[in-house]
Amino acid sequence: MLFGLDGVEIGLLIVFLCLFGAILTGFPVAFAISGAGVIAFFIIAALDSAGLLIHQAIDYNSAEYSALLNSGVRQDTISIFRYPDLPRIAQPVFDGGWLQAMDRNLSFIVNRINERVLAGQSIETLLAVLMFVLMGITLERSRIAEDLLTTMARVFGPLPGGLAVSVVVVGAFLAASTGIVGATVVTMGLLSLPTMLRNNYSPQLATGVIAASGTLGQIIPPSIVIVLLGTLAGDLYSRAQEARAQSLGCSDALTYLGEPAVVSVGTLFQAALLPGILLALLYGLYAFGYALFNPSKAPAVDLEDSGTGEIITRGEGLTWFLALPVALIVGVMVLAEFDVVGDQGVRVSSFSEFGETASLRTNVSPDCQAAMIELHGQAAWDRALAEQKAIDDAGGVQQSHSLTEEEIAAARAQKIAGAAPVGTGLATLVTLLGLTLLFARGVAPGAEAGPLLVGGIGLILMVLVDIFLVGPLTSPGTMLVLMLIPLALVFWGLREGGRRLARNELIRVVFPPLVLIVAVLGSILGGITNPTPAAALGAGGALMLAAYRKLRDEGRSGSIIVLSSYALVIMLLVGINFDLRVNQDVVTAENVIANLVAQAAYLFALFGLLYACWVLFAGGVLTPVVRETAKVTSMVFTILIGSQLLNLVVISFGGEAYIQDFLKSFDNEWSVFLLVMLVLFFLGFVLDFLEIIYIVIPIVGPVIYGGTLDPKWVTIMIAVNLQTSFLTPPFGFALFYLRGVAPPSVTTGHIYRGIIPFVLIQVGALVLLSLFPWVVTIVPDLMGG
Repeated sequence: MLFGLDGVEIGLLIVFLCLFGAILTGFPVAFAISGAGVIAFFIIAALDSAGLLIHQAIDYNSAEYSALLNSGVRQDTISIFRYPDLPRIAQPVFDGGWLQAMDRNLSFIVNRINERVLAGQSIETLLAVLMFVLMGITLERSRIAEDLLTTMARVFGPLPGGLAVSVVVVGAFLAASTGIVGATVVTMGLLSLPTMLRNNYSPQLATGVIAASGTLGQIIPPSIVIVLLGTLAGDLYSRAQEARAQSLGCSDALTYLGEPAVVSVGTLFQAALLPGILLALLYGLYAFGYALFNPSKAPAVDLEDSGTGEIITRGEGLTWFLALPVALIVGVMVLAEFDVVGDQGVRVSSFSEFGETASLRTNVSPDCQAAMIELHGQAAWDRALAEQKAIDDAGGVQQSHSLTEEEIAAARAQKIAGAAPVGTGLATLVTLLGLTLLFARGVAPGAEAGPLLVGGIGLILMVLVDIFLVGPLTSPGTMLVLMLIPLALVFWGLREGGRRLARNELIRVVFPPLVLIVAVLGSILGGITNPTPAAALGAGGALMLAAYRKLRDEGRSGSIIVLSSYALVIMLLVGINFDLRVNQDVVTAENVIANLVAQAAYLFALFGLLYACWVLFAGGVLTPVVRETAKVTSMVFTILIGSQLLNLVVISFGGEAYIQDFLKSFDNEWSVFLLVMLVLFFLGFVLDFLEIIYIVIPIVGPVIYGGTLDPKWVTIMIAVNLQTSFLTPPFGFALFYLRGVAPPSVTTGHIYRGIIPFVLIQVGALVLLSLFPWVVTIVPDLMGG
């Protein structure tokens, strides 16, 4: 054996050294990975042909191995790490020779790329990467970060460490709207770093908080890291649990787990929400605490106010921005709990639902039964037995069947009787409009209250009309007619409220991108749609927002963009409240009119989007945005393809199985996960998150996703860990970005020392998420993800 090492171990070292060397050459990473795979393969093949790489494999024909199998030990748990005394046989690392391995790899890589890149469900999810990148780059080019930094600095500047806190707030805001680390770090470095240094901020704190806040886009959804990691994690978890179930004697993972072995990107977005907010909060608390103990290195700063807002007392701010909005939201939630607000739909399916089944499948083999009892507990198994017995006594599970006209009429009558007095949609609309009027009152408490009061009366009338005049059988057209007077009053108030809000700098800067964030994240987190259509909505909205900003900067009217946004809202409202299907036997006149209105709104919205693209193209913005988007997405997909090649090289000489056998030799899966997390953390010093996701995770994934750990928690822990790869020297990308825009007075040493506390904060966040995993799982559980 060469250097006293196993041949597979030497092969793994060669792969790592080739990868590390290829990255150091300065070639684009996307091509360096595939090149490293090819070079490593031929080096290993040459050494194997020379007889220098010998793998000490278990002798499967030995009596000792047969004795282990006869004693009840499962074959998949036997490895040289768990049973080092088993007889070994020396064999080359390439089983069948390197020519056969190369032939197998060439055919396998075509299938792997077709499976993971070009076909199947993953390609649709990966399209979200392109859309989110386009959305982020477009918003970055529209100078949203510049406005946010200026405004937030005025808000938080008077606090100790206020400029640093404002950078964290803007970083979190940009994370949810752009998610592009490079653009965020560069923009905040150019705009806020000189201001912080000019106001005597410590260079270490200033650079550290900018670099760390810029990386929040990797964990706060919509995150490209979570999209890429989620598509991989879903596949790994499904396969690992299927293999685990079959190894324990169960027919499939659904039988063994009692639930589908599925984890989606949308669910991971839900799971990442609170951890992302937690990280931003920890960053802000550190900056504030640092300022309290070192006031001379992070002083409070009173920046020049723009003079666009009215002076608001503390009592007025608490009343209009906190107390009354909270009371409104809580009031609606309480009414929903008492069924005053709820569903008013009367649509009935023509088929009955399937009957309830037992919580666990009980018709399983003895081995599977023992494994299920060990996983779920004896009480859960006994409960499932009792449920199955009750189902059998009742004649079995009730199958779905076509309902008779009498059954449909009865079900419809039951829905009518149980309809809530106020519809959920109307309650949501009234809440949003009510918040708008409250905020409009809050930004100008000294102005005349009459118009806003008229709008509030209109909202009350809308609720009263819905309670007393609108029933479950009222057609949408009739309801619209009944609501005309209340809506007119509401819009009268909103007209004045919108003017007041537009004069407030903070709201004028925050509101447009905030609406876009709510639309994108709300549709994903609420389960309305999956990430790809939501990303398309975000990209389109970003283009329109950037075009509006461009028109305003040039002194031109942006009314077409505004009207197109209204057209989108009208299209959504019509689609929700009217039946737009015109291919039915009976179509009412109001539905025909609604269909025409929806089509007109769609065409106008499309025209607005095309007009926005033309404005950006004529202004020289769209071309660089498209070019940069193509560059980033092509890099991601090229890295994906190159990493598949490198993975196949590792698989071909047994490296993947060797690593997985080593991880499986640990009896405690927490020890395995901790070891993997440590490896990922240290790999972050030399590898980017993309290389780690596509090279390392596929190797260790079958082990860490094949146990009892929650896959959502595992994936978010990995994502937070990978976030540190942007900050850890020598190859932290955020450090490179910041170094490129920092003034000469800021040294590389300042930057390296500045990020240390924030790396420790991220490690502390991992510890907190380990101690309190509910931070990750509570949002998906509440939303049914």
